Amino acid sequence: MKDKKGTLPLFMPFLVLGVGVIAVSTGATIIRLAEAPALVISAYRVGLASLLLFPFAYHYAKEEIKSLTLKDLKVAVASGAFLSLHFAFWISSLDYTTVASSVVLVNTNPIWVALLTPFMSSDRLRGMSLLGVAFSVIGSAVISAGDFALGGKALYGDFLAIAGSWCAAFYLLFGRRLRQKLSLLSYITICYSTAAVILFVLIICLGYPLFGYPKKTWLCFWGLALFPQIIGHSSYNWSLKYFSAGFVAIALLGEPVVSPILAYFALGEAIMPITIFGGSLVLAGIVLAALGENRGKQES
Repeated sequence: MKDKKGTLPLFMPFLVLGVGVIAVSTGATIIRLAEAPALVISAYRVGLASLLLFPFAYHYAKEEIKSLTLKDLKVAVASGAFLSLHFAFWISSLDYTTVASSVVLVNTNPIWVALLTPFMSSDRLRGMSLLGVAFSVIGSAVISAGDFALGGKALYGDFLAIAGSWCAAFYLLFGRRLRQKLSLLSYITICYSTAAVILFVLIICLGYPLFGYPKKTWLCFWGLALFPQIIGHSSYNWSLKYFSAGFVAIALLGEPVVSPILAYFALGEAIMPITIFGGSLVLAGIVLAALGENRGKQES
């Protein structure tokens, strides 16, 4: 079967989106295997991804990037800055709480996007989206209650994961503005590079070593750049050509489902029943919010 243009089999967008979900879901487990500070892992993740993108951007997107206005560049810097904070908070959270809790909580960013959108655009929340917010908040509270039994360290990790989710929301909102003007290659090259510069400056100022890590850690750095960053995020953005944003947002919910499974097999990390219950509420909330947003677009 072909798509409407007769150039692409209909199963291909589903396949690419599925590959993207699996690729992004490897991130938390690879991070746990990397023997380096969280900020260093964050810097090399986006830094090496930028390095991989540079030859393609120079050949295909150089003129587009050079033609950007100062205003667009400021938005790009803001987007990259929030991406750097997102990774710094979220990757740090994995040192304190479980992969299951961290991934579920960091994936609440569609809820924060919904809450922030009325302040940054003319859009408004609808009933289903508000119900989704309620489900997500309750689910987050349940997960935190489960981690309370593990002590303050786990709760601190939960807070870092949620902070990472807030930063991801701003990153998405700024990025949405840029993607209306820029190609995918131009956008991700500028964004990843900005995030990398900020993170490398930060780790140098804090005195973290840039080199001297074991071979396994360097393999993890490259693995993070290639799989969750380049393959995962690019697959999501590519799929937006064939699927609605609401459908892709729902597909993103595969990450908090797949990541704990990978962590269970790769790290032997148990999945607590209360985390499953709270995570189910969070996922239900995000699904409702995504469906509410999609219905609003259909009505407008």
